[in-house]
Amino acid sequence: MAEIRPFRIDVPQGELDDLRDRLRRTRWTPEIPGQGWSRGVPVDYLRGLATHWAEEFDWRAAEARLNELPQFLTEVDGQTLHFAHVRSADPAAVPLLISHDWPGSFALYLPVVEALREHFHLVLVSNPGVGFSGPLTAPGWSTARSAAALTELMARLGFERYGVQGTGGGAWIAVEMGRQAPDRVIGVHVNGHITFPSGDPAEFEGLTDAEQERLRRLQEFRDDRMGFAAIQSTRPQTLAFGLHDSPVGQLAWIVEKFQEWTDPASALPEDAVGLDLLLTNVSLYWFTGTAGSSATTYWESAHDPSAWAPKEKSTVPLGVALGVTDITVRRFAEREAPVTHWTELPAGGNFLSAEQPKLFSDDVTAFFRS
Repeated sequence: MAEIRPFRIDVPQGELDDLRDRLRRTRWTPEIPGQGWSRGVPVDYLRGLATHWAEEFDWRAAEARLNELPQFLTEVDGQTLHFAHVRSADPAAVPLLISHDWPGSFALYLPVVEALREHFHLVLVSNPGVGFSGPLTAPGWSTARSAAALTELMARLGFERYGVQGTGGGAWIAVEMGRQAPDRVIGVHVNGHITFPSGDPAEFEGLTDAEQERLRRLQEFRDDRMGFAAIQSTRPQTLAFGLHDSPVGQLAWIVEKFQEWTDPASALPEDAVGLDLLLTNVSLYWFTGTAGSSATTYWESAHDPSAWAPKEKSTVPLGVALGVTDITVRRFAEREAPVTHWTELPAGGNFLSAEQPKLFSDDVTAFFRS
């Protein structure tokens, strides 16, 4: 069995000093006044957030909180994988691997660890190319390859049967794990899951008002909010120079998605997930230098013909939790796997584990109990 070695986060003080120095020396761009968030992140807002990151945010406290989780590294298919392994006090608990979305990280599951560990042996992975599972060292890290690597990880941990949970891009990995290993995966739970119409006009017949609204949001997303995906799917390396060199650039790139993808009842990203957790998440990308590496996974998906080809329907039960911003239509999800659990939640957006930890943990638990 390949080596699994313990890991603790310990960012050198010199890197903390460098971050603060770069933040203090930011060359701020001008903007057209009065535009709000319509053209991207407003300067005044970002300046205040960057000042807090430099002067008040306590990385050492965040680091200590993350290090309360037992963490490990192993190498799978030539790539380092990082994960936290939090065992339940119940020996009979169900093993559960959780795969995050971009631009999230394993840190976004801190608010649900205690509730979930009552029922599950948790494996919180850093997806290939993100955080301490990066940077990527080779091309070809498609959704299918990532799913195979995480399936191998669970085998190394000795889990013969287990559940998988995924958010956003992590949901695609989770569904693919069920497709690849139906004899091992007992169920897949997703949130923030993106499904697309097949092109068959019959798919649009009899849609409910709620489903029509989700399709409207999907169209809005494709028309006005996919600039990040277009760049990361075509020129991730060019983007990487700016994000890797400028912490404010990295901050803006991530914070924009938290503004757009969290529950609109929250005025600002930090209102949805908390200021410290937001900056902890951004800091993980900065200190590991994985802005470009994480963007490259979009390039791989866009240039992988098999990613968009019709696939055999998974036989593994699928549970879907929808926050108020979700764009999933049940009949589209049914093409991927048999949907046996469907919950339309009253609050929360894409980063549900951080926005609404109780709603998230309760729904995950209810699905796997079924």
